[in-house]
Amino acid sequence: MGELIWRASVSGRQVTTESVPPGWQRLGGRGLIPRVLLEEVPPTCDPLGPFNKLIWAPGLLGGHMISSCDRISVGGKSPLTGGLKESNAGGSTGLKLARLGIKALILEDAVDNDGWWLLHLSGEGGRFESADGLVGLGVYQAAELLLKRFGPKVGIALIGPGGEMELRAAGIYNLDQNREPSRVNARGGLGAVMGSKRLKAIVIETSGGQKPSIAHPQAFRQAQKEFNTALMEHPQTQVYADYGTAAMTSLGNSLGSLPTRNFSSGQIKGAERISGEYMRQPLLKRGGESETTHACMAGCIIRCSNTFGDADGKAIVSPLEYETIGLMGSNLGITDLDTIAHLNWELNDLGLDAIEIGAALGVAADAGIMKFGDGARALELLAEFRAGTPLGRVLGNGAAVTGRVLGVKRVPVVKGQAMAAYDPRAIKGTGVTYATSPQRS
Repeated sequence: MGELIWRASVSGRQVTTESVPPGWQRLGGRGLIPRVLLEEVPPTCDPLGPFNKLIWAPGLLGGHMISSCDRISVGGKSPLTGGLKESNAGGSTGLKLARLGIKALILEDAVDNDGWWLLHLSGEGGRFESADGLVGLGVYQAAELLLKRFGPKVGIALIGPGGEMELRAAGIYNLDQNREPSRVNARGGLGAVMGSKRLKAIVIETSGGQKPSIAHPQAFRQAQKEFNTALMEHPQTQVYADYGTAAMTSLGNSLGSLPTRNFSSGQIKGAERISGEYMRQPLLKRGGESETTHACMAGCIIRCSNTFGDADGKAIVSPLEYETIGLMGSNLGITDLDTIAHLNWELNDLGLDAIEIGAALGVAADAGIMKFGDGARALELLAEFRAGTPLGRVLGNGAAVTGRVLGVKRVPVVKGQAMAAYDPRAIKGTGVTYATSPQRS
């Protein structure tokens, strides 16, 4: 089965396939998306208008369950930056698209009515179905209903209420291998682009699919073996397996790069209480659904994900990652992991980027909308998003909009997008990337 380009027109509700253009054949993922955008999307178009396109592109090694190589890139013109954007996520979407032979899925046009749709993809092609009963639902409930409807083996990429409201901090959520909608194409507001196309979800059925062909299978297997050996022998692999990406908290604090109180500092008192080393102990003690390590995608041997359980061992959220700890924790002056986990769950269910919203809330704290360290107030503000209030829409459109509306001058954004949890004033390489990259991270 050769690779094809699949195009889904939301206006005509048709899915067509075509051969891969010669200039696209040696590109995949992050490399392919800007090529498509440069060739097909007018640079001056409205990111939430009919001329923007939303592109899903597996990597060149997708479909083979090589560790970390089945991640999925999603891209389009960003509502946040106004430029081209690629956002990357783990989970099962990349693997399943590659198994269907999809080089890229391109979502085009715009609907001319208020209806909402889901897109079903399988070896028999693609079809649009009504999304009645799913609109307005949070990510978790919508994913559960889709799994009941289509079966437990499908892949799903979907948006929450934030994407439906076209909030510029909205992301696209993907199932992990445990069928948890927890792996996020979070950055750049691409969930808002999906919402502007009135697409609630993509469902991917791979029965009949197969691994992409390999020109030299024996050499490929040898390279994969050497790659896995190098990963397993690297000390950072075990660090991530033990402590998750939260292992970066202590390092970031020691380097003065941990976002703190709206990026006014790079260190916070009590950083040890939100570190990966600290988090491991209560998760082991609480047991139940708590997990210190698991893989978010089939074949990954790093296993840097986790499940954060409460005092009774019942899962609060999976995973609790460093970026969320940095932006929804230290950046808001919050040093309690349980509080951060509850905030994380709410953001996931709303379908919003924890980095962008954490930065926006930090700006709001500087404006007096909340106090630093007040986790209860942060939860109250997330309720504003769900209700679609004017304040919720301001915050949901990101840190730059929040700063302009509230009159705050210290706003941690670059090219319209909030900075991640590595302060570029301390991590100079990140600063160079922010200055030179049109896509950002």
